[in-house]
Order: sequence, then structure tokens, then C-alpha cells
Amino acid sequence: MAKSHRGYPLDGMLLLDKPEGLSSNQALQRAKGLLNARKAGHTGSLDPVATGLLPICFGETTKISSLFLGADKTYFVEIRLGAATDTGDRTGSIVSRFPVALETSRLDEVLDRYRGKFLQTPPMYSALKKDGQPLYKLARKGITVEREPRPVEVYSLEKESLEGDLLALTVRCSRGFYIRTLAEDIGRDLGCGGHVESLRRTAVGDFTIRDAVSLDQLESIVTHQDREALLLPTDRGLAHLPEIRLPENLARYLRLGRSVRIAAGMHPGMVRLYMDTGVFLGLGEVTPDQRVQPRRMFGLG
Repeated sequence: MAKSHRGYPLDGMLLLDKPEGLSSNQALQRAKGLLNARKAGHTGSLDPVATGLLPICFGETTKISSLFLGADKTYFVEIRLGAATDTGDRTGSIVSRFPVALETSRLDEVLDRYRGKFLQTPPMYSALKKDGQPLYKLARKGITVEREPRPVEVYSLEKESLEGDLLALTVRCSRGFYIRTLAEDIGRDLGCGGHVESLRRTAVGDFTIRDAVSLDQLESIVTHQDREALLLPTDRGLAHLPEIRLPENLARYLRLGRSVRIAAGMHPGMVRLYMDTGVFLGLGEVTPDQRVQPRRMFGLG
């Protein structure tokens, strides 16, 4: 593979197990450097205190990274009850303490409030912006601003254990859901306060932490070829979308930015596009009149 002074033109996706203590961007830059890649981007940030699955897209695959921002996520979280912090996690200063005396029925009642669809107010310690300024930077200055509650959904919330004041949960949730806010809300509703003690993302859409590689593992691989072999093909992250296979002449029209007519019967929406030889072309959108509009096209390789 040809290499320039800016790195290799790699395409594909790396499932990274982000360590605690690094921001998502710092983890991204480490992985990018280890692969000597020219272009890379992650698919949804994790706080430095959090660990777990961080899909990283390289090269042309960055064109689909925004699709993962909307994917559902699964987390394993430990909530320390009895104390609230100013950040909502264990890195912050404790602002209140209360005794913890829980009845199982009371805890189950509170947890049930956070299943399904509801409105959640984003925390001040988040990457959301107000007038171009990240909220966490304002929070560090002691500034609090109004945040609009946003619709979220929790698909499942399971109690894993409760040992003393440490409550462990597995949560599968929609885009834009904040686990630290969940910890604070549960603590408030129980009347004892709470904050995130530890947080691990275990799944993003169809990807799971079982298939991820750590930075240490990546660093221990000697050859660039073996590191590159860890990358998943671009379309691996799109398995949830229907596929359409097209002959070369129609594929050529799509790559020129033109729509093509397809056989009737496809539901409107996003689809994966392939040549009939199996080569991945990119993403298209089926319209109600049974045409395919090109949306994100890739090189034929």
C-alpha cells in the first residue's frame, strides 16, 4: 500500500475498547497513530471516566460515522448511592450525603420510572454547547445554564446487583441518553443521592465489546499489516439496512449522482448498495416511486 507523509489511506472500522482516563479523541489519536492512518473519526464520545466500546472509522468509512451516533447503546453502570457530586460521577466533589436504607419494592418502583420513553434534561457536564461553548467548560467555571429536556428512550434497564450502597445496572438506551443523569435522578428519587462510580459501554448497535481490541493489544501487534487486519469492512456496520444489488451500468449512474429505478417492492428508506459482483458501493435511499437516490457513495476499489 502506498504511504504519504500524512499516513496510510486506510478504510474500515476498528472496534476499540477505550481505557479509563483518556478522552474519546485522545483514544482516537492513539489508535490513528498506531495504524499510521491518514484520516479517522469516532462514532460517539465516551467520558474519560468511562471505558468500553468506541467504534473508530478510518478513511472513506468516516462517511457513515454519523449513522452510529443514532445507534442504540448498552452500558454497565455502577451507581454509588448516598452521595451526590457536582459532576454526577466519582471525579467530582461531594455536595450532599444521605443515609442509604432501601427496600427492594421501593427501588423497583423507582427503576420502573426510567424504562420506556420520557424527557431527560442533559447534565451541565456534557459536550453539548451553549452559544458555541461546551457546557462542561461553563460548569467548570461554576456557571449553570438552562437546558431543554429532550425525548429519550430506555429499551431495557436491568438491576444486576445491590451490595451496600453500590447499585449495578445494565441499560440499553437511545441516542442522547446520559447515564450520569440517570444516576443522579435515581439517587434523587430514592432520597439519598447518587453518582456514577464506574461506567462501561458494552454495545453500540450490533457491535459488542467482545469483538473490541484495547490500545495495549493494538500496540503489542508488531506489523502494520497485522494491525490493519483488525479493521472491519465499511459495510459491516450497516448490516441492519436492507441491501440492493445492481448491474454495472446502473451502478455507474449512481456514482454520477443520478437516481436509478429498481424493481417494485422495496420499502422507502436507507439501503446498502452493491454491484452484482458483491462490491460495496455505498448508501442509497429508496423513494416512494421506487427509485434509488445515491446518498453516500464509496470507491469501487
